[in-house]
Amino acid sequence: MFKIFRNIVCLRVQRERRTSLCSAKSCMILQTAYVMVNSSGLRTGSRRKKTKEFDWKDWLFLRLLFICGANTSRLRYYTLHHHIHGGDTHHRTPPMASAAASSCSLLRLPPSSFPLSRRRDATSTSRRRTVFPAVASVADPREEEIVIVGAGIAGLATALSLHRLGIRSVVLEQGDSLRAGGTSLTLFKNGWRVLDSIGVADELRGQFLQIQGLVMRADDGRELRSFVLEEETPGQEARAVERRVLLETLASPLPPNTISFSSRLKSIRKDGSHGSLLELEDGDSIRAKIVIGCDGVRSPVAKWMGFSEPRYVGHCAFRGLAVYPEGHSHKAKVNYIYGRGIRAGFLPISSTKVYWFICWNSVSPGPKIKDPSVLKQEALNLVRSWPEELLDVIQNTSEDVVIKTPLVDRWLWPILTPSASSNGVVVVGDAWHPMTPNLGQGACCALEDSVVLVKKLATAIRSGRHSAVDEALQDYSRERWARIFPLTVRSNITGSLLQWDDPLVCAFRNNVMVPRLVSLGPMLEHTNFECEMLEQSVTSV
Repeated sequence: MFKIFRNIVCLRVQRERRTSLCSAKSCMILQTAYVMVNSSGLRTGSRRKKTKEFDWKDWLFLRLLFICGANTSRLRYYTLHHHIHGGDTHHRTPPMASAAASSCSLLRLPPSSFPLSRRRDATSTSRRRTVFPAVASVADPREEEIVIVGAGIAGLATALSLHRLGIRSVVLEQGDSLRAGGTSLTLFKNGWRVLDSIGVADELRGQFLQIQGLVMRADDGRELRSFVLEEETPGQEARAVERRVLLETLASPLPPNTISFSSRLKSIRKDGSHGSLLELEDGDSIRAKIVIGCDGVRSPVAKWMGFSEPRYVGHCAFRGLAVYPEGHSHKAKVNYIYGRGIRAGFLPISSTKVYWFICWNSVSPGPKIKDPSVLKQEALNLVRSWPEELLDVIQNTSEDVVIKTPLVDRWLWPILTPSASSNGVVVVGDAWHPMTPNLGQGACCALEDSVVLVKKLATAIRSGRHSAVDEALQDYSRERWARIFPLTVRSNITGSLLQWDDPLVCAFRNNVMVPRLVSLGPMLEHTNFECEMLEQSVTSV
């Protein structure tokens, strides 16, 4: 009878271990019951002298564990006994061990540790300990309302937006500091509207030049077309900003300890009605009601939600940031240069710095090159016969800031692609919709995502209804998909057209399409995005 009862416990443990809805307390209760059953001397054929028979009181206690739950300290008491005394659960705990029990809890053991039947092998205590591993101690998960994974542009903008509305969040960043890598990125009118709404735009405007126009050239230096931004798109605002400065500006208004550095996500799983359980590489764990994945192109959160890996589009890009300590003479214009299967560009971001890029066709991303001097030389080799202005900019770039990136995107096909949110988990920015940089909308759309999501979340949280949060996340997913999917496709197609390598097609581009057909206004219509100011609140929700 008791052997049957033990096997029922085993079945219950294995079933609970397989489901993602098993709570830490439930697992602790089940495993404690298993330890008690197997430490009570009930194994048939065991030659070990019984120290205590399993009586009705033990059975009642186990029954109460399953039905009502158990006091955590009592469970830890039994767990510590089994760990110290090798299964002798009625050996009295010394005072020191009793005190230590307050910080012990059960580890989840793998299903193979709970067999449905065991060999009748009771030759030694060490053998029993091999079959039933000693239970280690881990810290209980800490509770958080909102956890943001990733301290990039999307993650910090989301955290700052929440903070301005009086809602606390925690940001997990796998690095030991804000990411200093990268060069710069271009923000158009829609990105600046979001930065205005969260109160940091003016601080950035004072550091970076506003782009006044655009010049298109052939690789032989011939000018094909030029535009004045204000004439083509009145009210347009475009600036290239350093990624490092943008991140620091978004992070500085956040309360202390909002960003948890050196916190690499190991796994995420659903934790019943409590939300999601996040396990970190350092052994820490967090139970969060809402998880916002802002962890970039190779997002573990997006992968857990069922999204496919981003797709390589057939182009790679070199990027760099030239520095002129004494100042440069370049006008505040974007300079585009087109060749066959390759294009380049540069634009000043301040009085002393100039951003540049080279994009070229490549069947595969190729091997990863870690030597910065090799990267810079490869970039120069691609455009060695191009206009001298471009070569001068590349030459004035420090080797350690030249980066090479394969261009990828993910098309969010309706029905076939998962929703951006599921069971309290949602993805934002590149984690959801990586796109090519041909329209300059990657960072801008990430900023849009953050403010739209936060406004919907804040309303739902303040309503006090649990279902309102799920409704808000689904509403965010639907609203943003309608904007993101067309932009991702359009950016991809634009890049493919600009990367033509057929000589006849390139001749048509340089002599007909760019000089006579291109109009800047329609090309920038997607930057028309408006959002209200987020009213700053001192109340923490």
